[in-house]
This record gives sequence, structure tokens and C-alpha cells, in this order.
Amino acid sequence: MPSDAPSFTDYPLRSVRLDTLIRLRWLAVFGQAAAVLIVNDGLDFDLPLGACLAVIGLYAWLNIALRLRFRGNHRLEPDRCAWLLAVDIAELAILLFLTGGLQNPFAILFVGPVLISATALPARMTLLLASFAILCATLLMFWHNPLPWSPSEEAQELPQPYMVGIWLALVLCIAYISVYAWQVLEESRQLAEALAATEIVLSREQHLIQLDGLAAAAAHELGTPLSTIALVSRELQKALGPDSPHADDVKLLREQAQRCGDILGRLSQLPSGGEPFERMRLSALLEEVVAPHRNFGVAITVAMPRGAGDEPEVARNPAIMYGLGNLVENAIDFARERVEIAADWNGDKVTVTINDDGPGFPPEIMDRMGEPFVTGRRQRQRAANENPGLGLGFFIAKTLLERSGARLALENRQFPQRGAIVNVRWGRADFERPLVGAAA
Repeated sequence: MPSDAPSFTDYPLRSVRLDTLIRLRWLAVFGQAAAVLIVNDGLDFDLPLGACLAVIGLYAWLNIALRLRFRGNHRLEPDRCAWLLAVDIAELAILLFLTGGLQNPFAILFVGPVLISATALPARMTLLLASFAILCATLLMFWHNPLPWSPSEEAQELPQPYMVGIWLALVLCIAYISVYAWQVLEESRQLAEALAATEIVLSREQHLIQLDGLAAAAAHELGTPLSTIALVSRELQKALGPDSPHADDVKLLREQAQRCGDILGRLSQLPSGGEPFERMRLSALLEEVVAPHRNFGVAITVAMPRGAGDEPEVARNPAIMYGLGNLVENAIDFARERVEIAADWNGDKVTVTINDDGPGFPPEIMDRMGEPFVTGRRQRQRAANENPGLGLGFFIAKTLLERSGARLALENRQFPQRGAIVNVRWGRADFERPLVGAAA
């Protein structure tokens, strides 16, 4: 009974604010200029100062051109941002070429642009930038100017095995940090998108529930003018008489006014007044959850315990209704012939168990069910050329039910039986707690 998912497939393209990138690049410009001047003048090392300052100056000029060309709040498309980060890597590689290659301890800065890409750009572009940085590091291991030394000391060349170790450490650092940062940020983005979908669904259910009170209020407000219309039409019918050419029109007007009165009378019987949410027994709640899913070719049975004491009552909570409805819908989607829903309660807890006779939860994702974008539909529906969904449905249902105080437990039936079992359990006090404000 794995997760279904709502239509939530359009995700915003990742982008980076240009002002953020420019500020980081100015930090690099000042840092590189300070490092070059301190090493050359403060430590009295022999640097190709003119060439280094020319590279840094060209880098600063590019920053100024970007500032003049675009507004600060301009957002760069991923491909343009990747090109700018590639320029950052190339500029750093040129500076390292002039100052000792991988023997220069500042070679670790190759990680910077790749890390920025991992946190803000798609994985494909991060892979390309990481490959470019590793290529530059590989070339610098073989081709570079000598590492600057003090004029009073003889220049030294570090051993080749040590340089291979530096290269390998740099490659592993780029690979590990970029993959780790991308994974953490990707999970955060998915969680934010899933929570946004949850809030949308909850808001929609809340509005549907409030329609009862709005309908009753509308019936009350429209009652007086409709009574006036009915009274005037009756008097007009008497005044015109049966032989008037307008007699049929007036009769039709009275009939339609009476019909409106009947409709408003039915609306006024819906839950209304100061409490827009009526309370219902657990059995009524389950029947209301199950009703839309009958007549789909799968038998649904609802079993209530006998002699279990007073049946618990719950407010018409949209979180509980949507959460249980989603679980029932998933069970029907995967069931072969039947879905069984069993309720139980005592003085401390309320339990609803939903099980089907379908294939059960896939073992490979059993422990991750309930996380956003984890779905068990993919393999089965891919084979049938159907939309596999995004895996948000079960996450939304689980989130809403847990907000109401429930705890979910998942398991598969023991062989030779087949099917999935979802156990939803509340503390009775949580289940019967009245709603205050919006349901959640």
C-alpha cells in the first residue's frame, strides 16, 4: 500500500542571485591581492608580482562589468552561473600556475567554486565543474612555475610521491565535500517542497470543511429577501387574475421562489453557527472516509469492535480525514480484491488498522516509507507505462496524521498471506481533543 502523490510536479528552476556571487568574488579578489602582496613584500619571497596582479585585476574588472551589466537582484540561470564558477576555477588555476602549482597550499581553494555549485546548481553542472577543477589540478601537478622561496634560501622541489598525495587528497576533498553538500541540500529542498504541498492540501481541506458554516450563513441571510419575493409574487398573481397574459410568468416566479426556499431550508440544516466543525463518532468518520472509494471494484469492509465501551468522538478534522482517506485510497490502488479497515479503542488509545491483499510494501523502501519523494509505485507503474507519482502522498498523510497526535506503524502480512498493513494509533485524549482555529 505504498504512497500515492498529488499533482505537484513543477519545481522552480534553481538559480543564484548575482549579487551574492559578486560579493563572494570580491572577497576572493581582496584575499588574493592581500596574499600576493604579503608574500612578496612582507615575507620577501620572489613572486611574479606583475603577472599575478594582472590576473587579479582582470578578475576584478569582470566583477565590475557584471555589476554594471546586471542589477544586484538579478538571478542567474544555472548554466550562466556555472560558467562564472568555471571562470573562478580558471583564474585560481592561473594564479597557482604562477606560484608553484599544487605545491602552493592555497590549492585547496579549488573546493570553493565546486562547493557553491553543489549547494545551488543541478548535479550535472556540479559534476562538470568538479571535473574541470580536477583537470586543472592534474595539469598543475606537472606544469607550473617554481614555488617561491626566500632569496636567501635555495628553492626546493617537493618529492613526486608527496605531490601525488596532495593531488589525491584534493580530488577526494572535491568529490566528497561536493557530494555531501549536494545530498544535504537536496534533501532539504525536497522536504521544503513536500511540506509546501502538505500545507496546500490542508488549506484546501480546511476550506471545504468551512463550506458547511458558510452555506448555513448564506441560507439565513437570503431567507428574508426570498420571503419578500414570494409574498410580492403571490399578491401579483391575485391582482392579475387567471386570464392575464402574464399569469403563467407570475406562476413560474412563485414556483422558483418556493424551490429556492426549499434549497435554503436544506442548507440551513447543515452544521453552522458558532461551531463550523461538528463532532462525529469514529464509525461515522470511517464511513465518510471510505464512501468516496467504494464502487471501484475492490470490496471494502469496516469492522467495529463489540463491547469496547463508549465509542470515541472526534471533530471533523481535515487532517485526520485526508490522512486516512489517502491511506485507504493507496490500499485500494494496490489491493487485488479487498481492503479491510478495523477500529479499536479503550480508555487510553484509539487504533485504526488498514490492510489490503496486494503485493505489500517493497522491502527495499520499507524503512524509508513516509519520507518525501519515496514511492512504491515506480516499478509497477513503469512497467504499465503509467505515471509513477512523486511519493508525496504517503508523506503528506503521515505528516497530517502525526500533527493530530497519531503514530503510524507499517508492516507486511506474514507468508503465505500477502498485503500491507498500516496501523494508526492515537492517544484517546489526542483523538477527542476539540479543534481550536485551523485544523492541523
